[in-house]
Amino acid sequence: KLAEAFFVSLGLDPLLDTFWERSLFTKPQDREVMCHASAWDVHYADDLRIKMCIDVTDEELGVLHHELGHNYYYHYYHHLPILFQEGANDGFHEAIGDAIALSVTPGYLQQVGLLHQVRDNEKADLNYLMKMALDKVAFLPFGKLIDQWRWDVFAGKIKPTHYNRAWWDLRRRTQGIAPPVKRTEASFDPLAKYHVAANVPYLRYFLATIYQFQLQRAFCRAAGHQGPLHKCSIYGSKAAGAKLEALLAAGASKPWQEVLEAATGQRQGDAGALLEYYRPLRGWLRDQIKGETCGW
Repeated sequence: KLAEAFFVSLGLDPLLDTFWERSLFTKPQDREVMCHASAWDVHYADDLRIKMCIDVTDEELGVLHHELGHNYYYHYYHHLPILFQEGANDGFHEAIGDAIALSVTPGYLQQVGLLHQVRDNEKADLNYLMKMALDKVAFLPFGKLIDQWRWDVFAGKIKPTHYNRAWWDLRRRTQGIAPPVKRTEASFDPLAKYHVAANVPYLRYFLATIYQFQLQRAFCRAAGHQGPLHKCSIYGSKAAGAKLEALLAAGASKPWQEVLEAATGQRQGDAGALLEYYRPLRGWLRDQIKGETCGW
């Protein structure tokens, strides 16, 4: 309800009663279910649902915003011909809810009564930005390597006898991490990632991490926000909501470059907004690593 209220505060429609009646919010006791969070538009008929075994945590609140981002996309483009009932590209579908979740700031949480006090000082800002960076920025190399591994498998560049070795070679080279214990080809670690086992393309999440900051900056400008980007919450801004609704309603009816330009003024994915968001943390980190040798 709190996640829905955020979207409604922007001027978007409330979710239909059927959403609340037909969604799965808690793990059933009488049967096994796959608890991986997902959003659904059943029969392409605006029958929106989510399937998620919800825990009451800060992380799950962000996941709920992400999944409702999918649902609102489904809702606003379901009037289009079925071939256009998709995101402008895969990255857009993943970016919408995450862009909204960027507005779930400490200030917003205080506004809705979930935090009693928000410390407004440099240390609190840096702690918040570090938490966000470990979630978003540290994800980027992983978001890229999943499909890099899959594509190389499909192309025959990685042979079945080297699936696991190639996986860990990529993770060492791209992320700088190694397995904590000795691994063999019998381990087949890539399948521990849901999207690999379910054959879900993953580059969309990499793109979404870039797009969400571009969208957030554009929405914040529409909302008239003044100040650092990481402190912006568009909660209650009908102007930002109108920009979001136009993006959602376009679905895949236009080239994605046109949809992105209409929303942000930019025709390509660009990390400038991400760098702006983390500017205070980047400055602090530069000071911390002076004289250090970083990398692997």
